[in-house]
Amino acid sequence: MIINIKNDELIALNGAESHDFPKYTSQLINLANQNAQGTRPVVVGQMSELFPEFMASGNEITIENWQDWYKEGYPYALEKATDKIYEQIQNLKEAIKLIDREMVKSWVEDLVITKTFNGMYVQKAILAFLAERQNTSYRLAAPAEEAVGIDGYVGNVPYSIKPDTYKTMGRLSERIDVKMIYYTKTKTGLKIEVEE
Repeated sequence: MIINIKNDELIALNGAESHDFPKYTSQLINLANQNAQGTRPVVVGQMSELFPEFMASGNEITIENWQDWYKEGYPYALEKATDKIYEQIQNLKEAIKLIDREMVKSWVEDLVITKTFNGMYVQKAILAFLAERQNTSYRLAAPAEEAVGIDGYVGNVPYSIKPDTYKTMGRLSERIDVKMIYYTKTKTGLKIEVEE
């Protein structure tokens, strides 16, 4: 049997009360917190370690006792977190004044056209990057070369370019007899692993 308990039900079952925030405000505070990193362990402590520590403290397990225990151990943490997030809220307020319809249109175009193209078409970027580092030329594979697993050449060296997840896919029937390049998309760009 599978039973789902909603968050608001869970809060009530635990004898706690959740704050009620006006529409959109919680989303904006969450966004500000992501940028400000106000609730990171370095600021407020590591909750996955602190709560079990509280539970083992011998105190009755109530939200009031948890609050008292936490504030005693971390007397300035909530204020620090609040200050960091509130500062970012002020930055968002200033930024929101700059946003007009034309900027939204540019943002949508950048996401749908530019970022999709760059995200989906990594082979050319990787080949160009390697060619520049090796001070040589590159080219994409012709259809007949693609049929045997080649994605492109750097100088005269053929490469097959795959996401790093390809290594764990168990493609036993597919054999590619060229040097491999594996890439991982990261927050800041691409991490590539080039076979020697």
